[in-house]
Amino acid sequence: MKTQPLLLRKDQERRLLAGHCWIYSNEVDTQATPLKNLEPGQPVDILSDHERWIGRGYVNPHSLICARIVTREHIPLTPALWLRRIHDALALRERLYPRPFYRLIFGESDGLPGLIVDRYDDLLAVQITTAGMERVRGEILAALEQVVRPKTIVLRNDTAARELEGLAQCVEVVLGNPEDSLTLMEHDLVFQVAPLTGQKTGWFFDQTENRTRLSRYGVGQRVLDVCSYVGAWGLRAAALGATAVICVDSSQTALERVADNAARNHLDGRVQSRQGDAFDVLRELRDEGKRFDTVILDPPAFIKRRKDEKEGAQAYQRLNRLGIDVLEPGGLLITSSCSFHMDRDSFLHSVQLAARRAGRSFQLLEAGQQGPDHPVHPAIAETAYLKTFFLRVLPGF
Repeated sequence: MKTQPLLLRKDQERRLLAGHCWIYSNEVDTQATPLKNLEPGQPVDILSDHERWIGRGYVNPHSLICARIVTREHIPLTPALWLRRIHDALALRERLYPRPFYRLIFGESDGLPGLIVDRYDDLLAVQITTAGMERVRGEILAALEQVVRPKTIVLRNDTAARELEGLAQCVEVVLGNPEDSLTLMEHDLVFQVAPLTGQKTGWFFDQTENRTRLSRYGVGQRVLDVCSYVGAWGLRAAALGATAVICVDSSQTALERVADNAARNHLDGRVQSRQGDAFDVLRELRDEGKRFDTVILDPPAFIKRRKDEKEGAQAYQRLNRLGIDVLEPGGLLITSSCSFHMDRDSFLHSVQLAARRAGRSFQLLEAGQQGPDHPVHPAIAETAYLKTFFLRVLPGF
């Protein structure tokens, strides 16, 4: 079937020629190429208003991001292309990681917009977030089987991002017969994670490199891990010598896994948990007079839409203020934002306001981002979504 053209309005190609791959619906010349005539996921050729070739991708007329460029070559979107892209992605990860635990495919950054794949050794957790990838789902899964040879593939299509594309949410096993528990190794620690029901796909690979950085700073004896999930940060701190670690999470299931993972690594005598809302628990700890040598704040995204930016920035400020309130002078604050709508400088400004309102000052020791298995696309700022600051917090001066 011939690929349909998608013509842009005048002067709408500049961002795309600079490397971006998203086309918004208000950038399309709908008089020349009506979006309503196209099917979700249908392949299209993206052309400028004077019909200059820009690239080939797929369309979704029902989404604000109505098209995404997959290739800038004059080649069809076929299984051969998926195989090539997956081979390229695997080559990078095998170069970076001695063990097969990592994000294998990171959407646009790996030339496969709308596709996320996390690898847990012989299990692949796949997330399809766009109509274009959904349309070729069978081809993508076959290519993954051919390249990686997994024993199990789980579709974690339970993300809200699918709603924006008009796609249903579900969790589905498409290969193998997995249990909802598997063993993952991060450096010298072993964790049990849940690939079928856990947050994201069961683990947060994006913070792996940042957790490694803990060893250079010295975490002290008392550590607070807020929004701990299954304890990756907290157990890392305990392994580095902390004797009293408190993991805080709203999920009792997650905290049960913290206890299990602590025992698995012979750290259960050093790790406790506290269930509740992060803001509420921090207030309780402050009112109890508790103080910590290291406070780790790794919350979910507070800004999921551009219009939530102001409210989200205030939430980050409140959370960091509460974290600073329970931190010893000279203590280490590790604070993260995974909101791609908030850039690095805006996040740092929120933390700075929190420190000043607490009557404290800080020194920025290091700024981290997601690990190299989540490579940043240089033309797509949204792919540089994770910001993690390592700060030394002092009395105000």
